[in-house]
Amino acid sequence: MNRPHARNSLGKVFVNEMFSALEQLRSDEKVRVVVFKSEVKGVFCAGADLKERAKMDDAEVGHFVKRLRNLMDEIAALPVPTIAAIDGYALGGGLELALACDLRVAASSAKMGLIETTRGLLPGAGGTQRLPRCVGIGLAKELIFTGRQIDGQQAFSMGLVNHTVPQNNEGDAAYQRALTLAKEILPQAPFAVKMGKLAINRGMEVDIASGMAIEGMCYAQNIPTRDRQEGMAAFREKRPPQFIGK
Repeated sequence: MNRPHARNSLGKVFVNEMFSALEQLRSDEKVRVVVFKSEVKGVFCAGADLKERAKMDDAEVGHFVKRLRNLMDEIAALPVPTIAAIDGYALGGGLELALACDLRVAASSAKMGLIETTRGLLPGAGGTQRLPRCVGIGLAKELIFTGRQIDGQQAFSMGLVNHTVPQNNEGDAAYQRALTLAKEILPQAPFAVKMGKLAINRGMEVDIASGMAIEGMCYAQNIPTRDRQEGMAAFREKRPPQFIGK
């Protein structure tokens, strides 16, 4: 993300560009992991572009927020693993974007928060739903009701981020850690990883018996793959597997 004059805030043009980028990522079979990062030092995403929104009427606001919600859903629905590298401020819609990712890595100095209530708003791009699923209902309510900002270490302690790292001189410590995490995922069987993501995401929305059925369906799709056969052969032959995603 690179909108320095507006701290990567989510304006109309920026959101349209994000939709286009997601479409390209979905159609590229070579993509195995997506890392969301900022090119703007000290900022991941400052949230909604409130200057732009101030010029909208009520109907336009409702339409745009629905589009933002759809954007976060599109990010969450990407078939490959996604990682948010939070090296600076992730506020409001910026944190909602990070919450739509599968994994989150933050610099210890990064600041995060669903601050909408301090602006007379409430989270409208998935924050009221994804935050409690991530940190639990009680903590989510406290953070949303107060509009509190927390740092990377606090976010790690409550399970909001997977990893926290001290910031470096370049200001990209979270991105570097996210790359390391992505490189751990890359050698694994791509289709199996995709099915694992699908089984978890769908299974978390239903009771455990239904979740087991979803897992079974995902597993069944993986059985005939060449990668499964390659994994078994590599185990027998005591060599690293060479997965191709089929």
